[in-house]
Amino acid sequence: MFPCHGTCINTLGNYTCECGRGYSGDAKIRDGCRRKPYHPLWLYIGVGSGLLVVLIVLSVSYFTAKKKKLVKQREKCFKQNGGVLLEEKLKTMGGISVSCMKIFHVGELEEATDKYAEHKILGRGGNGIVYKGNLLDNRVVAIKKSQRLDQRQREQFINEMVILTQINHQNVVQLLGCCLETDVPLLVYEFVSNGTLHHHIHNRKSGVERLSWDSRLRIAHESASALAYLHSDARMSIIHRDVKSSNILLDESYTAKIADFGASRLILLDDHDQVTTLVQGTLGYLDPEYLRTGQLTDKSDVYSFGVVLAELLTGKKPIATNRCLAEQTLAAYFEKAMKENRMLEILEFELVKEATDEQLKATCDLTCKCLNQLGENRPSMKKVAIQLETLRKIRKHPWVSQVNYNEMSSLMLENEPNDLYEVP
Repeated sequence: MFPCHGTCINTLGNYTCECGRGYSGDAKIRDGCRRKPYHPLWLYIGVGSGLLVVLIVLSVSYFTAKKKKLVKQREKCFKQNGGVLLEEKLKTMGGISVSCMKIFHVGELEEATDKYAEHKILGRGGNGIVYKGNLLDNRVVAIKKSQRLDQRQREQFINEMVILTQINHQNVVQLLGCCLETDVPLLVYEFVSNGTLHHHIHNRKSGVERLSWDSRLRIAHESASALAYLHSDARMSIIHRDVKSSNILLDESYTAKIADFGASRLILLDDHDQVTTLVQGTLGYLDPEYLRTGQLTDKSDVYSFGVVLAELLTGKKPIATNRCLAEQTLAAYFEKAMKENRMLEILEFELVKEATDEQLKATCDLTCKCLNQLGENRPSMKKVAIQLETLRKIRKHPWVSQVNYNEMSSLMLENEPNDLYEVP
């Protein structure tokens, strides 16, 4: 009545019928149970091991392919960013090889800048964005990231790196390394903590402490000494081509450091007199002779430095639209006031109280010499540095104030000061 061709188990009001061990199917039907196929344990182990091997091979192949792709991408970026050109230039110029520099990895700089977060931005310029970075070894650095990838930008980046490998001076921002593995090239510099000279002169309302006369004179002397060093390098003369107060940085002790060599030119001494180039620079600081002729010389930097001196003396910006058209540039405004004997009217009020009349008059005269319309009539940066040093020494030693400034300056020019940096 209740057929079962397997194992019958009674339950309350019912029963179950199951196939015996090793069989499967419906035990209620005759011949409904069939023997299960036999799979030994080694077969399961073999299949599992095979699948594991396949999985490992696929994983290794995937990561190897990914690594190769990443290496190829980095090689592509290295070439795109001018790595080959950089190596060739460094070899030609006799600078250090790219392998001797610290080559930073992409992830290292991303971590240092919180993936280039907005709050890490130190400044923006025509050549890129500068970020503050904190490296794993606790060093604080400035990381310059180019914005565009056109040929001109790449050439400027390579130019800046080549130039910085030629420089060893305490008043020039030091290049620590680079990263060429990214879409846009990166340069890593020492971090200069106190902002720009421009900020300290013109942003007094933001709570920046005013620079004293002594500080201004020292900063001017340090900057001039650095530019003199660049111009008089025995092996290669360097023309900065964008000297301005925002490219003079101040460290924690207010020591000046020249920065931003993106537009600079390396000039062989044989070609040092003049080189025809595409005019580059910043309005208000541009040498009018260079602007007119396209002939670049070291005297173009002298003119731009003259504008910086005028900023230090007057506290005014290089261009002001609130002045009449003929005096909108600080250079024109300064020269006109000096010709009309209105020196005290244009100088920053506090400086008149802090400096001696002799110092102010000599510094204003030096500024006018730097701003001469003809480059050949301007002094060299070396002479400018020497004269600024003379003024500092007069200030430091009151007993020297009786000595005629022109006599002392001439004496120093003849003997050349020992504290100008020696050319390596």
